[in-house]
Amino acid sequence: MARLLVVHHSPTPGVRALADAAMRGARSAEDVEIVERAALDATAEDVLAADGYLLGTTANFGYLSGALKHFFDTTYNETHEATSGRPFSYWIHGGYDTTGAEQAMTAITRGYGFRLASSPLVFTGETDAVRLEAAEELGATLAWRLTL
Repeated sequence: MARLLVVHHSPTPGVRALADAAMRGARSAEDVEIVERAALDATAEDVLAADGYLLGTTANFGYLSGALKHFFDTTYNETHEATSGRPFSYWIHGGYDTTGAEQAMTAITRGYGFRLASSPLVFTGETDAVRLEAAEELGATLAWRLTL
């Protein structure tokens, strides 16, 4: 059975709703175990045990949340060689700008050698029904790709 690790920092109700929608979508995939971790709780062991990754964060002052950056900082050395080529995607929600967060996500995941397997969800503004549906689709698409 494939394992999808969902690591996110969701400090507000709107971003938590995105995480819940992505998880709901991911759970639609058959024969995929979904493991959810808050960014400050995820470990190198979680990363090594997963076949794919769904990452979620707020964009704080245009950059990744400190919590997701901490996740990357504390797992990289132990995992980046073993995880090269594994599929991933992500969502980023910002209040006014996501540019720096997107650049950081691209650079960091390139360092891990992750392979972008589904178009990310990146936006500013309200978390509305359209964006929740997109988050659910993101989770489902990535999870189902692990079954191929």
